[in-house]
Amino acid sequence: MPSLQKALPPELADNVLRLYRECLRRAKFIGHQKHNTELLVTMVRQQFKKNMHETDPEKIQKMKDDAARGLINHILYESEKITGRKFSG
Repeated sequence: MPSLQKALPPELADNVLRLYRECLRRAKFIGHQKHNTELLVTMVRQQFKKNMHETDPEKIQKMKDDAARGLINHILYESEKITGRKFSG
């Protein structure tokens, strides 16, 4: 299966630290709207911390793809709210 990270800018998709920071930004954004910022930020931190010592390249790629998928889904959701146009199937 091709990497979902191709939908993200390469400088974000290839760099785990940047991906982590963007996930935290989105968690804070969503948390502010839903009044559960601390919970969402903690969840993101726990997931990255839990997997920080992973060395298997395939597992790392899958985790990066999962994080990228979450970011893409949120970006699409916010775009749909703003434009009123459905972007996904």
